[in-house]
Amino acid sequence: MTNPLAAGSLSGKNVLVTGSSRGIGADTIRYFAGAGANVVINYRNKEARAVKLADEVRALGVQALVVGADLTDPASVAAMFATTKTELGDLDVLVLNASGGMESGMAEDYAMQLNRDAQVSVVEHALPLLRPGSRIVFVTSHQAHFIRTTPTMPEYVPVATSKRAGEDALRAKQDQFDAAGVEFVVVSGDMIEGTITATLLERANPGAISSRKESAGRLYNVGEFAAEVASAAVDPIPEDHTRYVGDTSDFIAE
Repeated sequence: MTNPLAAGSLSGKNVLVTGSSRGIGADTIRYFAGAGANVVINYRNKEARAVKLADEVRALGVQALVVGADLTDPASVAAMFATTKTELGDLDVLVLNASGGMESGMAEDYAMQLNRDAQVSVVEHALPLLRPGSRIVFVTSHQAHFIRTTPTMPEYVPVATSKRAGEDALRAKQDQFDAAGVEFVVVSGDMIEGTITATLLERANPGAISSRKESAGRLYNVGEFAAEVASAAVDPIPEDHTRYVGDTSDFIAE
């Protein structure tokens, strides 16, 4: 993928992407760094990948922090932003990319803890660092965004309902964002080929991804969707604060 952001267009800007040691988050980091931004790479348990990514983007001449944090632990989140403030100062972009809920061996309410409660916690800790004119980007899926009107596959329901709850909780903060001069946009994408979620869904429901691909005509890959997420940090925000990526014709709007 060609970087959708112009070289040097984010020089001097500071960006934090949650869940960015691999996949969509890692490619989003690459695009931001390629445009000159200093980046904070957050991981939960993929430290080696995060360190390797940091070394890669530092070669572009930007600062890259590697900060491990369990987003469901407020103390861990507070420590992440304390480190960010010490090393970089303020933030210009916060991308809420981390999500989950299909992992095995987690608590029954883990999806809601991560996809709703942790998103709100991260934003509340980030707000003191976000400069006027900065932007928060919340990454979700069509299957979650439209869950109240369009059913999804049973295996994905806990993720979809909790991510929609997280989206709603953040949208409810719009007045607070406006008062702080912070912009907010949701990026809603169709199923993405090559992600952990797609792999888990295909394992639980064989044929699910190919079926969705046939219905949609095409599915974005990781690099393509990451380019949309990076672009959402700088492009004009749609009136409904929602950027749709991929086909939405099979989904019913509220």
